[in-house]
Amino acid sequence: MSEATVEDITNRIYESLKADNLDLDIHIADLKAALKREDLKEAVFDPARLAQNNRSGRKLMQAYFRQRGVSVKYSAS
Repeated sequence: MSEATVEDITNRIYESLKADNLDLDIHIADLKAALKREDLKEAVFDPARLAQNNRSGRKLMQAYFRQRGVSVKYSAS
């Protein structure tokens, strides 16, 4: 089985966020490994696809991911 790409895992994270954070920590660990494989420094998320698209929701997500070793940035929508 081939390894998932950063884009695939990012989509799983969007689904997890909409499903009340189901398996979120597993997806974050997968994302961290995929970022390392693809030699990327940070994950980029579309704020329009987030469950809580407000400043506090985005900052909370950044902090949560940072505690798990993943830097998060947001694309301009």
